[in-house]
Amino acid sequence: MNPLKAKYAGSRPLVKVLQWMGAVMLLFVLAVLIVSVLKTLCGWSLADTNYLRTVQALQTLCVFFLPPFVVAYLWSEQPLRWLHLQKTSCPAVLWLLVPLSMVIAAPGINLLAHLNEQVSLPAFLQPLEEIMKEMELRAAELTEQFLQVHSVKGLLVNILIMALLPAMGEELSFRGLLLNSLTRPSGESVQTARRSSFHIAVWVVAILFSAIHLQFYGFIPRMLIGAYLGYLLLWSGSLWLPILAHFTNNAIAVTTYYIAFRSQADTSVLETIGTGDTLWLGITSLVLSLLLIFCIYRITSGTNQHVVINTQ
Repeated sequence: MNPLKAKYAGSRPLVKVLQWMGAVMLLFVLAVLIVSVLKTLCGWSLADTNYLRTVQALQTLCVFFLPPFVVAYLWSEQPLRWLHLQKTSCPAVLWLLVPLSMVIAAPGINLLAHLNEQVSLPAFLQPLEEIMKEMELRAAELTEQFLQVHSVKGLLVNILIMALLPAMGEELSFRGLLLNSLTRPSGESVQTARRSSFHIAVWVVAILFSAIHLQFYGFIPRMLIGAYLGYLLLWSGSLWLPILAHFTNNAIAVTTYYIAFRSQADTSVLETIGTGDTLWLGITSLVLSLLLIFCIYRITSGTNQHVVINTQ
């Protein structure tokens, strides 16, 4: 038996946070070393798209994907179960309804992002707003550089790096690790915890999830998506459903941009669907999304009467 397995299961929350941060830092250093070696061997420049894609992939793996597995191994006899990656008993219809909910929500997300863009910070925070605008502009330019591919192979690479890896990594860190850690019942009944601490934890993690992207003008829709992903875990007890929803959301953006780019269409139009002349589509999208989410809740509540997020 490995002496490290579940050795720190009884550690205090602060100690666990430090352990997680330590795992992130060590793996990040490893990623930097790997990138440096590959950059030298492949002769990449700092502006080379292949170099930037490699940096993006390794950053996701070492900062978001791997650390939850490391600390879950230290905290539990059943690491995969602790992260809620065990085989799920969710009704089969959810594997259709969850991705469908993200497809239907796309115009509504655009509408929420458009409304978010109308928000301005107070005058004394204008310097901060200018910095955030500059950061978002640079992030948008980098994303567009990644997305501008002409082949199916390039599309598949983008789906892997920009859709699948972030979906799995961010869900493991935010819902699998953070939400799981914050929703420990602490001796109270499951029903009481679900009414109080579980809901607070879902929204706290959603706010952190949105904030870490450092994109102020997409903060509100990303926060709401994060809350939905948290509730999917709460309702179903499985991390696979949030991963599926997150992947679907990312894959929609990557694929629609590819289609528009290959068709030589104006790709900026994609972000306006659900606003302006198509405002009706954004409103309809939000209404249908809420109805579908309620339907998903009813289905999960009928099969999971008592969902305990934290599992030793």
